[in-house]
Amino acid sequence: MSRNLKLKNQLFHHNLGYYRPRRGSSLVIAIFVIVVMSLLGAALVKMMDSSQENLAFEVLGTRAYNAAQTGVQWQLSQLFPVGLNSSAVNTCADVSHEPPIISTIKGFNACEIVDPIKCDDFTHNGVRYYTITSVGQCNIAGETTSRVIEVEARSM
Repeated sequence: MSRNLKLKNQLFHHNLGYYRPRRGSSLVIAIFVIVVMSLLGAALVKMMDSSQENLAFEVLGTRAYNAAQTGVQWQLSQLFPVGLNSSAVNTCADVSHEPPIISTIKGFNACEIVDPIKCDDFTHNGVRYYTITSVGQCNIAGETTSRVIEVEARSM
């Protein structure tokens, strides 16, 4: 009986080895995981690069918008002067349309107000109406962004 028991034990252990996982499949799984992780990493790098580029364009656009806003405010300050002559209102023909130089101001490096600032006015029922259009433009590293602002105003 001991011989039969020994034979049964050998058969039992031999059958257990049959159900053991194969060692070659772990290599395939490892290569698959490495490939998938590499693809995910490459996609993440591409998304971050795109996000940084969009942020740079957004900052450049904001600077161009502020340059255009500066041109409009500069023109309005000439049309509606504050101080001793605050009651005097000028016409578009009375003021300069040459924009101020803003490229030397911190934050406006490589930006400009595209000249001339457009100013149209007309009078209706004793009230003067104005339309002022200013274009701000920024150019950094070959990338140019511009913004247009148009403001309508009237005399009191």
